Amino acid sequence: MWKWTCLVSHLLLSTTVSPLGRQQPPHPKRPFITFTGEQAEGNFNHLVVDERTGHIYLGAVNRIYKLSSDLKVLVTHETGPDDDNPKCYPPRIVQTCNEPLTPTNNINKMLLIDYKENRLIACGSLYQGICKLLRLDDLFKLGEPFHKKEHYLSGVNESGSVFGVIVSYSNMDDKLFIATAVDGKPEYFPTISSRKLTKNSEADGMFAYVFHDEFVASMIKIPSDTFTIIPDFDIYYIYGFSSGNFVYFLTLQPEMISPPGSTTKEQVYTSKLVRLCKEDTAFNSYVEVPIGCEKNGVEYRLLQAAYLSKAGAILARSLGVGPEDDILFTVFSKGQKRKMKSLDESALCIFVLKNINDRIKDRLQSCYRGEGTLDLAWLKVKDIPCSSAVSEAPEHPTLPSSCINRPFLQIANLVNP
Repeated sequence: MWKWTCLVSHLLLSTTVSPLGRQQPPHPKRPFITFTGEQAEGNFNHLVVDERTGHIYLGAVNRIYKLSSDLKVLVTHETGPDDDNPKCYPPRIVQTCNEPLTPTNNINKMLLIDYKENRLIACGSLYQGICKLLRLDDLFKLGEPFHKKEHYLSGVNESGSVFGVIVSYSNMDDKLFIATAVDGKPEYFPTISSRKLTKNSEADGMFAYVFHDEFVASMIKIPSDTFTIIPDFDIYYIYGFSSGNFVYFLTLQPEMISPPGSTTKEQVYTSKLVRLCKEDTAFNSYVEVPIGCEKNGVEYRLLQAAYLSKAGAILARSLGVGPEDDILFTVFSKGQKRKMKSLDESALCIFVLKNINDRIKDRLQSCYRGEGTLDLAWLKVKDIPCSSAVSEAPEHPTLPSSCINRPFLQIANLVNP
């Protein structure tokens, strides 16, 4: 029976791997410009560059900075600290909280440029993860929605736990796909959702789910049963991007495996690529596949960073693709997947995105034939045979045919609220 793990070996065939050893030849020193923040409360968390102006925006602890291209401070916007308690839900700015309040730092967890509306979306760790919308020119606060549960994106108080992707439209409001760790609170936070980005930063519908009714919504929640089996289960989102009809996220997820010769299971981390159709408001098109690489018998399985770019002329010739093809650059660390952040040697691995999509298509077709399992570790931590999860899907009047992933349509009611 062909399981998802078979897909990894196919992906490896179209992957270029360059080990990044610890020992590198010395390089001559070059002059460089530095920037130091106003306080030593923590590291910088996120950086985005305005591709039109070259201005740099830094998300830090209790601060958002706007810098010139030569790292001169143009504007500073304070985001904290403020009195808070992570157990306060809704946060105290909405209703009185009986938990003790203490001065709490605001850690920047997401920083995105909304080019269409000329604003910065800055989300922090205070008040269950509310966001500010700041004007790009001077970081003036345009809006800070906080009075609805949709406005609380994640209560996790660390950087690297949230990733967002903006999908832009010419004739309608944009969408914001949010992927986040939930820190054991699936009843409060969906792990993936699509939200409305309204033109008016103070509009009542800002960050509302793109679709929501009694049974289905534009979100995926981790079932509470999963946390009874793995109490510290979570999905960590390392990177996200959009390409063609799809939105993608690269993740680290815990799963339970049985080591060779052992009858007991142990928890390890594995890297997976998640794909959703941009226009799928019910998230029926959700699919995830393991991703990793190997060279000379050494496996690199723990994703550390990723970036999507065009191939360019030189790399395109080497890979046998066009210069405008999307290439996914990834950095993995090696090891036995024993922990989320490994200090072992790393490798730069290059994937051709259209090859990944081809393999996903092959896997979906085989699952529709009843081969293998869905292998969704977060779905009650059990395998669901493809034969019991498939159905004939009707033609959809608006979605591209590539977005109708039939094996997942019947489990939609299990993963949506």
